[in-house]
Amino acid sequence: MTSPANVATGASRDGVVAARHLARWLALAATPTFAIMAVLTAVIGSGPADTLCAAGYGSVLSGMVPMYLLMSAIHSAAWLRLIAERRR
Repeated sequence: MTSPANVATGASRDGVVAARHLARWLALAATPTFAIMAVLTAVIGSGPADTLCAAGYGSVLSGMVPMYLLMSAIHSAAWLRLIAERRR
């Protein structure tokens, strides 16, 4: 017979596993999401938000498109980890 403490521990462990699985998928979703946002921002054009978020006029790194590309690169670690795991 299973005690209530063991059932609670099993449910807690299942919750942790589910949370880790969800976190992994969210990490994988970040890179393509930022890449799509960069493409859409570049295609649709700059608006008031792009001017507001620009670091400085004339700078290569100013604006929303470079910011989205940088965020995509920063969040690419999850994809690199997945590729490395598949190669093993």
